[in-house]
Amino acid sequence: MGNASSTLTQYDIEEVQEHCNHLFSQQEIVSLYKRFCQLDRNAKGFISADEFLSVPEFAMNPLSQRLLKMVDGLNFKDFVAFLSAFSVKASVPQKVELIFKVYDSDGNGKVTFNDILGVLQDLSGSFMSEDQREMLDKPFIGCQQLFTPFLGERIIPYK
Repeated sequence: MGNASSTLTQYDIEEVQEHCNHLFSQQEIVSLYKRFCQLDRNAKGFISADEFLSVPEFAMNPLSQRLLKMVDGLNFKDFVAFLSAFSVKASVPQKVELIFKVYDSDGNGKVTFNDILGVLQDLSGSFMSEDQREMLDKPFIGCQQLFTPFLGERIIPYK
């Protein structure tokens, strides 16, 4: 499984469904496998950062560099698990966990004010003045309150 010359068996499909908590149907997994094989140009069984960047929508995303840290080197099962967070069937905690990983730029398991500021700068593509940065203080505290039920103490209080 995972290289362009192979095909998925029924067992492979069921294993992938289990790995992604059954958020995709068998037909969707087969479609995802075809797309995975198209992206895996060298049939290595995983997708490199360069291969992900060959998808124009991915390359144009202002958060693509952050996402690349999460997707570089994914095999097929992990590729499907990553995409499962984007499924309409995914739970709110699954979606929040993906967002958390995007914000946690250094991968330390914590989101700081500077992590959030970095995402905002990536999204805006421009320099933020000190006045604009200070305007973010209250929304950050609101984010802490919103995400704490899902993430516990992994959001560092802003001081």
